[in-house]
Amino acid sequence: MTYCVGLLVKEGLVMMADTRTNAGIDNISTYRKLRVFGEDGKRIISIASAGSLSTTQALVNRLNEGVMMPGNEEPEFLETAPTMFRVAQIVGEAMVGAKKDIEAVVQQQEGVDIGVTLLVGGSIDGRAPRLFLIYGEGNFIECGMDTPYFQIGELKYGKPVLDRMLNYRTPLSKAIKIGLVSMNSTMRSNLGVGLPIDMLVVRPGQSTAALTRIEDSDPYYHDLGTRWANALKEALESIPDPDYPLPGEVAARR
Repeated sequence: MTYCVGLLVKEGLVMMADTRTNAGIDNISTYRKLRVFGEDGKRIISIASAGSLSTTQALVNRLNEGVMMPGNEEPEFLETAPTMFRVAQIVGEAMVGAKKDIEAVVQQQEGVDIGVTLLVGGSIDGRAPRLFLIYGEGNFIECGMDTPYFQIGELKYGKPVLDRMLNYRTPLSKAIKIGLVSMNSTMRSNLGVGLPIDMLVVRPGQSTAALTRIEDSDPYYHDLGTRWANALKEALESIPDPDYPLPGEVAARR
């Protein structure tokens, strides 16, 4: 269980991921799902994952060891890929190989889910950040201006606020706030998603990243959740009550 979101606005890229892997009365654990590759100041590449941890680990190992791309005789690495598009291709190829590795191990077991979905974002040589959604089959799509975000994992609870409030020209600081509200709304409705939250922010022209881990004790995050809940209650109270008939009132209206 997880929730990851990537926001791509004119002023930069924001990626967030929770860290909960199991949820129950006596079974709660955490695992980092947002990984960063590259060298600060030259390239920042971040990968957020939702799905099988074993497949994710196999994929990361392949990326670290180098990925053999079709038609090439030498492995390729994220640290030397010329563009973010090539990064997405390398990660997609690593995904295919990782799934084959895991399938060979679990092929005799029924009901084992080895699927993984990824968000891959970042900047190389100060170019504008890009964001990709990579599916379990290794194919991918790129984030655009019309819908400037991607989600993976438990996405339904945090989607409405993104649809209503986020657009490509949203200021970066406000995009961060919207992303946190989306995370908070998801955690409110699904115990399978939980703190801490790992967050990465990248600005165009820099290829540097601000990395933050938001813990349970974070005062801003808790204040944001409280203010958002109160704002929703106040908005509801400000809307007139419906003028539809209620039980016992139908005869009187006639």
